Amino acid sequence: MLGPQCNKSSEAVRRGRASKNLASVPEQWEPSTNPWIIAVSVMLATFMEVLDTSIASVALPYIAGSVSATNDEATWVLTSYLVANAVVLPASSWFSLRFGRKRFLLICIVIFTVSSFLCGAAPSLGILLIARAVQGAGGGALQPLSQAILLESFPPQKRGMAMAVFALGVVVAPILGPTFGGWLTDHYSWRWSFYINIPIGILAVILIARFVEDPPYIANAKPGRFDAWGLGLLAVWLGCSQIILDKGQEEDWFSAVWIRWTSAILLVCFVLFLVWEWFGAKPLVDLKVFKNRNFALGCLLIGLFGASIYGLITLLPLFYQELMGYTAEIAGIAVAPRGIGAICAMPIIGILTARMDNRWLIIGGFGIFAICSLWFGQVNLFIGQWTFIWAIILSGFGSGMVFVPLSTITMGTLTNEQIGNASGLYNLLRNVGGSIGISIVNTIVARHEQLHRSELVRNLQASNPLAENRLAVLQNYVATHNALGPVGSSNAALQLLNQTLHAQARLWAYVDDFRYMALACFACIPIVFFFKRARARPGVVHAE
Repeated sequence: MLGPQCNKSSEAVRRGRASKNLASVPEQWEPSTNPWIIAVSVMLATFMEVLDTSIASVALPYIAGSVSATNDEATWVLTSYLVANAVVLPASSWFSLRFGRKRFLLICIVIFTVSSFLCGAAPSLGILLIARAVQGAGGGALQPLSQAILLESFPPQKRGMAMAVFALGVVVAPILGPTFGGWLTDHYSWRWSFYINIPIGILAVILIARFVEDPPYIANAKPGRFDAWGLGLLAVWLGCSQIILDKGQEEDWFSAVWIRWTSAILLVCFVLFLVWEWFGAKPLVDLKVFKNRNFALGCLLIGLFGASIYGLITLLPLFYQELMGYTAEIAGIAVAPRGIGAICAMPIIGILTARMDNRWLIIGGFGIFAICSLWFGQVNLFIGQWTFIWAIILSGFGSGMVFVPLSTITMGTLTNEQIGNASGLYNLLRNVGGSIGISIVNTIVARHEQLHRSELVRNLQASNPLAENRLAVLQNYVATHNALGPVGSSNAALQLLNQTLHAQARLWAYVDDFRYMALACFACIPIVFFFKRARARPGVVHAE
């Protein structure tokens, strides 16, 4: 008699526990609009912002000439933008909770679009720098907001495809920027590098206002009091770091007293920022999200990846222009096929992220990128415009293999409420890594050129018969084609020899840079094995 009653009682207990567990799983919010329409809407804003970061770099010499500034002064056009952009990135989560994500995104796009017009119409360097700072502040929130909207609009099992769409803006735009910027500058004016944002911005505002909506927790959010101290400390240490990275090589780094003082200010403000944000009751940035292992490792890898990809994007066009004599437009066209590889990778990787362990995709991406860097390390002064076309295409494909699954696995074990804050930090570290990477590759080129020059000079001793023979050949060549006399021919031959020495030393410096980049990518592969595997299920994400 007791048996059936006990069975019924046990069954009731099991049902009660099951219903309790189901109640504890948060209901997956779904937007009323098709997620793919939302993806196109927010991708426009991301593409516009990232494109503008790289498109302006090609036009710097033209900007300097137009506003009566030096090339060094013109670099502040980039610096002012990057500093303002980086400051707003981690603060975007608080502003989206305070004003609503959709409303804040629309405000940022309007600010970015209007300031783009002011940049194009600027009559002087001072006004241009102010407009660029405002533009950077408006553009800083576009990437994390777009990423957060995409991740929440798609169910967990389809977030790989969402990140593939987002990657089109983040990975392809920096590749197309130099090509498109060079074409606009050469055929029209540098001002069109900014005016081009106006129609894109207007279209983005229309689409986002029509299709994007805020999830319920955004509408009910209570962000608390604004953390002014946190924002101030963030602005100071980020500004100091960007100034040091931009001007360090020119000032011989810590040999300059002002760089030592700026570094000290950076260190103090950075430590105070960490302490303030970690122990604050309502911090501007919730650093406790770094307790999540996947997120912490993902931020480390995206910083290293940002350094690698931005370093490569900087090096190749610079090599083509400096040593091969290409114009900005032709150099941009030579490296443009990387966009083909990235575009081809996105749909494939977007599908694979939902069907296989993302860690293997990330490893494959870093491996391909490293092999391509070694491939570029075989460069010489006799290459053609399309010699490295397959290496360039494959490097773009490898970029897609890293970015999409890395974003997915980094955010895969976070709740929807954490994604907004985490996305700002994630994009900030990618940008900071990119700035550090650009500074490092430029420093290596400059320093290793001096190193290789001193090594090559040893072979030009007067006692070296090969050096004497080469100099004699050059003297005969100059004497045959110019009536300069013995002394003039000798001086001209020495100048030609010096130019050859400079080109060879510069070439080997680029080779070193490419090889170091390959080593950095190979070093990232072991880190991937420390990720927990994220398995997407409707309504919840599990970690293994």
